[in-house]
Amino acid sequence: MEKAILGGGCFWCLDTIFRRLKGVESVVSGYTGGHATDPDYRSVCEGLTGHAEVVEIMYDPSQIRYADLLEIFFAIHDPTTLNRQGYDTGTQYRSSIFTTDAAQEAEARHYVAQLEAKKIFDAPIVTQISPAGSFYPAEEEHQDYFERHGSAPYCRIVIAPKVRKFLEIFQNKLKS
Repeated sequence: MEKAILGGGCFWCLDTIFRRLKGVESVVSGYTGGHATDPDYRSVCEGLTGHAEVVEIMYDPSQIRYADLLEIFFAIHDPTTLNRQGYDTGTQYRSSIFTTDAAQEAEARHYVAQLEAKKIFDAPIVTQISPAGSFYPAEEEHQDYFERHGSAPYCRIVIAPKVRKFLEIFQNKLKS
């Protein structure tokens, strides 16, 4: 198993999408990239810890490549808005890739350079790429949130459209 840590706004959105992929063994919503020890949802949301909301993805590289995870990541969030995804604003919602080794860092930087060269987005990519530090799992109520609270307004308005887009584009990568 290998690990990827990605932040693209609210972790609830990323959690539900990456759980559906072939080769992904687990997804844990959590926090990283900050200065506080043992952050919690409230302190992260208030911007007091410097952490980003992220997902830690454990995956089997013989079934899904890191490049595939990056492709999906950049397709399901806006990497051109600094510290913002839709109505969610603050550094905790920054677009970020926390790499576990030099190979991941090189691949992430190369992937972003390719997107920029192809002018995929109308604005420059502001995704932060940095080495992974301590990862803190979010509280239990934030794990698999969309599956448990799909009828909640945030889920219907924000997450569901991202899931629909993902399902349309990446059908060939879904678990059976």
